[in-house]
Amino acid sequence: MTFDPTTLKYDANGLIPAIAQDHVTNEVLMMAWMNAEAIAKTLATGQVTYWSRSRQAFWIKGETSGHVQALVDLRVDCDRDCLLLIVEQTGPACHTNRRSCFFTAVRDKDEIELMRPIG
Repeated sequence: MTFDPTTLKYDANGLIPAIAQDHVTNEVLMMAWMNAEAIAKTLATGQVTYWSRSRQAFWIKGETSGHVQALVDLRVDCDRDCLLLIVEQTGPACHTNRRSCFFTAVRDKDEIELMRPIG
């Protein structure tokens, strides 16, 4: 069966959440939004392209920072309302210069920083 991005369940703004996961470590790196065109661009180029809600524009991961995400595999969840992007991450995934955007844990009602910025 051929993949058709229009069969996915997008929100009212035409967006679907996309979780990026490292293809070697399985570490969850980040979550961002995609629309059908961003998915098509990602599949066509192999470079992960998101939709920036704040800029209302396409955002090729690493375009300015060099911290690119090369697509290894794209997976659709069972409800077809979320994507899992298995990626080869170059450099940190987070704009705070950390490996992952999920660097804060809540433990016993306290926030604990799990990793420091790279460099």
